[in-house]
Amino acid sequence: MTIQAPFVSQEMEIEKDWIDYNGHLNMAYYNVIFDRGSDGALELLGVGADYARDRKLTIYTAEVHICYVRELHLGDKVTVSFQLIDHDEKRLRAYQEIRHVDGWLAATSETLSLHIDMSGPKVASFPEDIQAQVDGMAAAHATLPVPERAGRSIGIKRKNG
Repeated sequence: MTIQAPFVSQEMEIEKDWIDYNGHLNMAYYNVIFDRGSDGALELLGVGADYARDRKLTIYTAEVHICYVRELHLGDKVTVSFQLIDHDEKRLRAYQEIRHVDGWLAATSETLSLHIDMSGPKVASFPEDIQAQVDGMAAAHATLPVPERAGRSIGIKRKNG
């Protein structure tokens, strides 16, 4: 199987119900777009909807950091990239970008996700077959540079004096 580096989602269009009173995409729907954009990457890893239903194992988001770079408006078309930037036997750290179809950056997201045994629910190691898929994507994505916006934290920069 060939793994895109980074994985890029299918094109999505900004919907009417997602527009706020300021006339642009409401901040909550950036999360929706990032979530939908990651679905294809998670399917490639074997941890999509069928995995949860059939094996009672799934992925939960533990932490997310979004940066809003440029406004999106009704009818704009976007894609979402997904880059696996770190992992271990129970966790995935991914970096995503929402890009307008014209190429400009609208938002970034960095996510830490946990592999969950739904019988607990509790954090659990990936099964061997899934770990192999994760390792394969990690190897493909290791050829990419670490994104400049990855690892950012929130703070107020103060001027000295």
